[in-house]
Amino acid sequence: MRTHFCGLIDESLVGETVTLCGWADVARDLGGLCFVDLRDHEGIVQVVAEPSDAEGNAAVLGTAAGIGYEDCLRVTGTVRRREKPNPKLPTGQVEVLATAIEVLNKAAPLPFHAHENAGEDIRLKYRYLDLRTPRMQQMLRTRTKLVQALRRWLDARGFQDIETPILTKATPEGARDFLVPARLHPGEFYALPQSPQLFKQILMVAGFDRYYQIARCFRDEALRADRQLEFTQLDMEFAWVAERDVQDTVEAMMRDVFREVMDVELGEFPRMTWAEAMRRYGSDKPDLRFGMELVDVAALVKATEFKVFAEWANADGGRVAALRAVGGAGFSRKQVDDYAAHAAKFGAKGLAWLKLGADGTINSPIAKFLDEATQQALVQAIGLQPGDIGFFGAGPYRVVSEFMGALRLKLGRDLGLVEAGWKPLWVTDFPMFEWDEEEQRHVALHHPFTAPAVDSIDDLRANAATAVSRGYDMVLNGNEIGGGSIRIHRPEMQAAVFDLLGIGAEEQQAKFGFLLEALNYGAPPHGGIAFGIDRIAALMAGTESIRDVIAFPKTTTAQCLMTGAPSPVPEQQLREVHVAIKPKE
Repeated sequence: MRTHFCGLIDESLVGETVTLCGWADVARDLGGLCFVDLRDHEGIVQVVAEPSDAEGNAAVLGTAAGIGYEDCLRVTGTVRRREKPNPKLPTGQVEVLATAIEVLNKAAPLPFHAHENAGEDIRLKYRYLDLRTPRMQQMLRTRTKLVQALRRWLDARGFQDIETPILTKATPEGARDFLVPARLHPGEFYALPQSPQLFKQILMVAGFDRYYQIARCFRDEALRADRQLEFTQLDMEFAWVAERDVQDTVEAMMRDVFREVMDVELGEFPRMTWAEAMRRYGSDKPDLRFGMELVDVAALVKATEFKVFAEWANADGGRVAALRAVGGAGFSRKQVDDYAAHAAKFGAKGLAWLKLGADGTINSPIAKFLDEATQQALVQAIGLQPGDIGFFGAGPYRVVSEFMGALRLKLGRDLGLVEAGWKPLWVTDFPMFEWDEEEQRHVALHHPFTAPAVDSIDDLRANAATAVSRGYDMVLNGNEIGGGSIRIHRPEMQAAVFDLLGIGAEEQQAKFGFLLEALNYGAPPHGGIAFGIDRIAALMAGTESIRDVIAFPKTTTAQCLMTGAPSPVPEQQLREVHVAIKPKE
């Protein structure tokens, strides 16, 4: 139907006849002279219909005059130079003088126009119109380039692309499973995979030295801008490796892929332990594009009259930390309260502050509880200069780290401290377990198949609260883009970890028996990593939300507004899979 793409028409085609297909991006009838900006996935070119003595010209003008936004068109014409070039367009030096215009499909009045700042709900309801816009076309093409570059890199280095099942066994891996009733086995269910974790370990036992898969994963959990019920990851596993073998390989991969897709150099990948990241930045995925590190001040406030500080400064597992905001002494009371409200979203019970005026005077609601020596010691420890403000958080170490880390990110953005560019990082030596106060048991920080840093089961049992894992995350600009670990390859260690997680012998066999059995047959040491394709594509495309790089995403209420999913199904269909809907009480 066409000979060329709209966005690729240039001066080399002047004088040639071309046939183009696309949508009317803009149509202008100037009374006997019509202009149409014709758009396809490659870009826009100007089409002109003007009076002439040529046979059929009146019909061309008549058709052009009736064209509306997003009408689907086929245009034949001659390429010529524009009298007034448009330097903003790659095709801006030329235009197409139409000799035939065919309306292939007339567009109904649009629910929104591309230039409008339409809300996300209407964009997702009419996703096909949203995806048609140049912005969305470019972002989805960036994602395609990313996936292609990853495949080329891995294929060239001997990784085998192996598919793993979508219908599998329900296993506890951190989030709720999506369950699928098994029609042929009444009362039994498949689960959609939260990740291919167990299967890729089985592949290592099976002797496949290097595996990868662009894998679809499913987790029934609360949604936000960077989370979806179904998502895509680059899943990788290696046999006969230690941490640096995996890290060095995928670091080289990311360097090459970013160079190919974005034409950027990622620079150095520093390494930082989890403990250091939490201490300095209050986050296990710190954004290194700006400074503003947390400062521990517990030693300075242990004997103060301010009970909140003193209590947590003297408590085991407590923390009193501070942040310096340059120029923040000028913050209004409302601004300070807004920062306190932001910290509260992440667990803060309150947010103390201290302003150092231009003349060196101290203004703080907690100043009356602090003697002058303590005030000056805090100013010096935090590095406050005249005109700055210091924010303070006190409470359990993990809670304070998280809300002060969140406050750091907001202050960094608000104060314009975040530098352009790319700052990658390896975070290593994660805790093996977290303590669940509600259930009074250990839970795995990564997943239950992550190897501990110690080889001794007795050592692990005796020091479970402080045990370190062989897990590692790749972080980029404050986003975790990949996470992995060296896996447990000995069945007795795997059983011990399950036991520490409160998974008894009977449940181990019921849910993970096939893995424990496989580990008995000469399982090699192995490890791997999984990268979030959606998150990396969003970073490359320059968008905050992964929904912008997923063709048909769900909303934060887990719905597809375009198709209406989820939706009821007929009673007969439910009976076939042995499912009944229990009426609401």
